[in-house]
Amino acid sequence: MRKIISSSILLACASFTLPAAASECGKVTIADMNWASATVVANVDRFILEHGFDCDAELVPGDTMPTGAAMIEKGQPDIAPEFWSNSMRDALDKGVAEGRIRYAGTTLTDGGEEGFWVPAYMVEKDPSLATIEGIKANAKLFKHPEDPDKSGFMGCPSGWNCQISTSQLFTALDLESVGFELLDPGSGAGLSGAIAKAYEREEAWFGYYWAPTAVLGKYKMVKVDFGSGIDKEEFITCTTQIDCLTPKVTMYPPSAVESVVTEEFAQRAPEIVKYLEGREYTNEQMNGLLAWIEDEQADGDYIVEHFLTDYESTWTTWVDAPTAAKIKKALAEL
Repeated sequence: MRKIISSSILLACASFTLPAAASECGKVTIADMNWASATVVANVDRFILEHGFDCDAELVPGDTMPTGAAMIEKGQPDIAPEFWSNSMRDALDKGVAEGRIRYAGTTLTDGGEEGFWVPAYMVEKDPSLATIEGIKANAKLFKHPEDPDKSGFMGCPSGWNCQISTSQLFTALDLESVGFELLDPGSGAGLSGAIAKAYEREEAWFGYYWAPTAVLGKYKMVKVDFGSGIDKEEFITCTTQIDCLTPKVTMYPPSAVESVVTEEFAQRAPEIVKYLEGREYTNEQMNGLLAWIEDEQADGDYIVEHFLTDYESTWTTWVDAPTAAKIKKALAEL
């Protein structure tokens, strides 16, 4: 069985050997947001800050709105390592302007990614299916699960924010005119299960999904090009608004995914801010990590060990050589 040495024991040992460094960094609270990719980032940051920078690092539960509000109003937690900033951009920008918080680098280089997707095996057979015109011309491939006279487009689950944008784009693309019906998968599990089922049978599938996710790590999908480019203003003012009656076609703009820190912490630990500003993941990396985590049913310590071992060429660019050596030493002791 893998031997996992608790962070508290390692920290205790470090505090006797490196008291000066530990006191400079001090106690650091890191928001562990309640979705999978954020847990990866939070756990990796905790280990690196603890063993590379001698911080007393602690994960605390988080979610977008309450964590952002707490950082702005109460100065805690110190770090939100994966913040989907567009969800409360005005409040965050105001917090920055008032000197309460600070943006500290991009966490996902590609940003949060949304779109309408088809399986890669379909595009390999017919490259036109990577475009919305190709999809519409071949609508009969995408069989409706209950009505053989219609085609099925799998939308976003009812009650989710993306249900609005999916419905608006379904209308804007005029998919109904070629026989498509907008289907509700019922839940996130229903949506991911529909992709998995199609892949296992190599069947046609067309619908909404997002990244980074374990699903797009396991199953190679191609994002359909609407031929419109991105109209961010249209997306904000109409695509995402349920009362907009005249939606136009636009691709989904990427969602900014950033690290946010309190200004007090930034002033106290500039070396950590520098680390965060250089620490980035690609969506491809994160998709692969999430797929591995799901397959292995991995927890925080196991996730960290896997990432630091298998992605050494990535994380060693985030820190200097002496810091990397300390992290590798701690990793070897797991």
